Amino acid sequence: MMNKRVDESLLKTIKGYEERKAYNSPFAYQPEGTTNENTTELKGAIRRTKVLNSLEEAIKKSGLKDGMTISFHHHFRNGDKVLPMVMDKLAEMGFKNLRVAASSFTKAHEGIVKHVKSGVVNRLESSGLRGDLATEISNGLLGEYPAVIRSHGGRARAIVEGDLKIDVAFLGASSSDCMGNANGVRGKSLCGSLGYAKVDAEHAEKVIIITDSLVDYPNNPMSIPQTQVDYVVVVDEIGDPNGIMSGATRFTSNPKELLMAKKVLDVMLSSGYFNDGFSMQTGSGGASLAVTRFIREELIKKNIKCSYGLGGITKAFVDLLEEGLIGQLYDTQCFDLAAVESIAKNEKHIEVSADFYANPFNCSPAVNKLDFVILSALEVDKDFNVNVISGSDGVIREASGGHSDTSAAANVSIIVAPLTRGRIPTIIDKVTTVVTPGSTVDVVVTDYGVVVNPTRVDLLERFQQAGIELVTMEKLRELANFIVGEPKEIEFENEVVAVVEYRDGSIVDVVRKIKK
Repeated sequence: MMNKRVDESLLKTIKGYEERKAYNSPFAYQPEGTTNENTTELKGAIRRTKVLNSLEEAIKKSGLKDGMTISFHHHFRNGDKVLPMVMDKLAEMGFKNLRVAASSFTKAHEGIVKHVKSGVVNRLESSGLRGDLATEISNGLLGEYPAVIRSHGGRARAIVEGDLKIDVAFLGASSSDCMGNANGVRGKSLCGSLGYAKVDAEHAEKVIIITDSLVDYPNNPMSIPQTQVDYVVVVDEIGDPNGIMSGATRFTSNPKELLMAKKVLDVMLSSGYFNDGFSMQTGSGGASLAVTRFIREELIKKNIKCSYGLGGITKAFVDLLEEGLIGQLYDTQCFDLAAVESIAKNEKHIEVSADFYANPFNCSPAVNKLDFVILSALEVDKDFNVNVISGSDGVIREASGGHSDTSAAANVSIIVAPLTRGRIPTIIDKVTTVVTPGSTVDVVVTDYGVVVNPTRVDLLERFQQAGIELVTMEKLRELANFIVGEPKEIEFENEVVAVVEYRDGSIVDVVRKIKK
């Protein structure tokens, strides 16, 4: 035994050390939760595996209690099996009044409805709401607590700043080792980037990795490092990789969408920003994704290169990278299996967190260097406000995503949408729900012409010089009404069923219960 050289009486005589403890033994001082249970033997406090026998055991050890907040990521999109599995287990264990804060809710998560009705869940916070869950919320499912809808950057900000305090994060990973080093690019259930999960892992009080592929230590790459993980649970299946690609991320062959994509390209070429080293992001939707493919020919023709592509990455971006036409890809989520394969093998295809991507209050999010962003819309109004959340019937059906984040930051934000969808106008007097404020929207591209925000005099002059077909928002509204008629105004009750947060945490709009 080493003789005790320092005691508290000595420390009290040293300035700045009056309240410090004197050394006792190697594991005498351990913060709560960092040691194995009731272990006092030398080196017995060191955990050499975090793998537990069951999900139920992990939940018990996490200290989860009624009324706490749990989180999930949605990288498996419609193929996710982690959230339903965990929620069913929590219901079985008798939990009540949980707040569920997922990066987004997809159709794979419709089972939450039964857990709200039974009292297991009483609050929901997310970037998006879809399917039966969204319909039920629109009809007042949650009651006292409205759903909270945030952009991806807004969610990251809320977590980092503590507005959204996560007690336990349940994070699916396609592979993990016994200490919790996890990623989405090894194993049998691949999802690619874990960009949204990275923020949860860094800031949640407890982190449980759920995997169906336990690999040898150390697992690499470490999307989520062992330093942030408390427990590892191995299950049979965490998700179906084929569910990653949804209708919103499809490649289009629709002539109307291809026409709009070519108009977007004309806008980009004439904007003054399509120069060597420009950067870009494309959102979901057939036309906006098709733009990525059309840009290839222009890059080759002009002998220039795009510096980086950002956001949810698709095969179109991967093809540009592999051809050397784009320098790097910053990937928060893989939109298809080609992107999953690419991020696993290409060092220039870089996984980034939602914080790095779009948190408006960190030192410098990646969106702040964007030249172009091409985004879709459900509705656009005369003031350029954009709705990407609720349908023409007032029902919540889609996601905020990075829409408002990128539109605010990019040098040129371009909204692409058809004038009408079926018998429903897209250009209207007042959007059902404001998600992206019109002051941050620069250009609207439709199949009937291009509209420029009057505040962007520079773009207006360049487009006129380039001979781009320009129209006014008023003209598009008149034309839409002529084609499909004046839309019937939706009737709502006073009850607020969802709150839409802007990326800075302010409330940009609310969604009200649909009147029966």
